[in-house]
Amino acid sequence: MARALDLAARGWGRVQPNPLVGAVVLADGEVVGEGHHAEFGAPHAEAVALAAAGSRARGSTLVVTLEPCAHQGKQPPCVDQVIAAGVRRVVVAIRDPNPIAAGGGERLAAAGIEVEYGLLGREAAAQNAAFLHHARGEIRPFVALKLATSVDARIADRDRRSRWISGAEAREYVHWLRAGFDAIGIGGATARHDDPSLTVRGPLRPRVVPRRVVFAPALNLRLEAELIRSAHEVPTAVVAGADAFQWEMGRALAAAGVELIPAESLDEALAALAERGVGSLLVEGGGRLAGALLRAELVDRLYWVQSPIWLGERGVPAFSGLPSLPLASVERWHPVERRALGDDTLLVLDRACSPD
Repeated sequence: MARALDLAARGWGRVQPNPLVGAVVLADGEVVGEGHHAEFGAPHAEAVALAAAGSRARGSTLVVTLEPCAHQGKQPPCVDQVIAAGVRRVVVAIRDPNPIAAGGGERLAAAGIEVEYGLLGREAAAQNAAFLHHARGEIRPFVALKLATSVDARIADRDRRSRWISGAEAREYVHWLRAGFDAIGIGGATARHDDPSLTVRGPLRPRVVPRRVVFAPALNLRLEAELIRSAHEVPTAVVAGADAFQWEMGRALAAAGVELIPAESLDEALAALAERGVGSLLVEGGGRLAGALLRAELVDRLYWVQSPIWLGERGVPAFSGLPSLPLASVERWHPVERRALGDDTLLVLDRACSPD
């Protein structure tokens, strides 16, 4: 199953809104076929793995990260292919909560195939967190917060300089990460001070270029900023109160090709993004926006890159305006991943961590 999860990850940035899925076929104690869902609309992982196994799939065990689908979509039902291949046993990490595709396990069992659930289920759920978020009926985007900070949790120095807190390997990781999200968001102050491009630059090219979103209630942006100047080439939106767009800046932004999204709260903003097809949002700062999202309990995942430096009390804090709660009443998040990125450390935390 660990191998199947590794295979599934290869579809990052290419398969959404479909889930990441990997599959391995075992016969006589050895791997005889493996595959993953590589591209939206392309064959599913089970079909690829069974084709690789060929005749050795008969009597085999199929290990797959997500319950085989039972419906006709862009590809035929995976359960039909599993049954036709003569597979004896199927081991599934997590069930498919999508009511359209679910029920594959029952179909397999009715055909006399042994089906088991739950192996590395927590890891598989974390890998497909955004997919599961929507399959379970959430109406807002899956929101992930990405911050690169010093050890003392500062996102910029006393002069608001943040380039570069993290090293080259961490920055390469962020470009890979961006490729798997529908939109990348920042606050207005970050747009003004850092002038980021928020594009994906690296070997992984996303199937759909992520939309760029600036949360700027005061609409105090610079028209010469990179985000504004390139809005005709890369979809870009600015979120602010409806009244703000009546100002001259609002008209100038619209003329530059920026989509104007009126919203009086973060809840309204996220709902508006969901209506525009944004299923997942990666927020990259700054501290006030991060703090506001956390206070409102609108963050589902935190990608925290910690660099081995200290910026001191005058540095810009990563989390601004969080309430001070008694230790006994705080919510404990769940570690999903810890690893080194060069000299930096990546910590990934989820608010919820359950395959159910």
